[in-house]
Amino acid sequence: MNRAVRGSDGRRWTLRTSIEWSNPLEIDDWEHDVSGGRSQGIVMGAIVLVMVVAFLVWTPATVVVPGWLILALLLLALFFPVRWLVRRPWSIIAETPGDTDEHPPERWVGVVRGALTAHQEGARVARNIELYAEPDMNGPLQPVE
Repeated sequence: MNRAVRGSDGRRWTLRTSIEWSNPLEIDDWEHDVSGGRSQGIVMGAIVLVMVVAFLVWTPATVVVPGWLILALLLLALFFPVRWLVRRPWSIIAETPGDTDEHPPERWVGVVRGALTAHQEGARVARNIELYAEPDMNGPLQPVE
């Protein structure tokens, strides 16, 4: 999402939010960066898929599987992928090219988790720019040199 915001000092800011498909490396998470990658998830997904196919193939024709059971199994299988998608980190970037020596170019960058949180934080940052001419220093956005 891109949004143009005019600050109280007359500068024009560009506010962008975008989803991050990979987790940004944070200083506190450095020891968790050495993981096995995606192979464990792919192997577990393949095992579950093979078990479901085997269950369907070996089920006798006389057995009637209720629709609610199929729906429950589908919801159970989709829980973690949907949760992963909903909890993705979002980057919020507020930047202005500046207009004079008094107002140099600025760039503020931050990361929040979840689409709803990103939308709310984007609205809060836009409101702070309109009122105070810059994003709030106590929020997730921090100035970048």
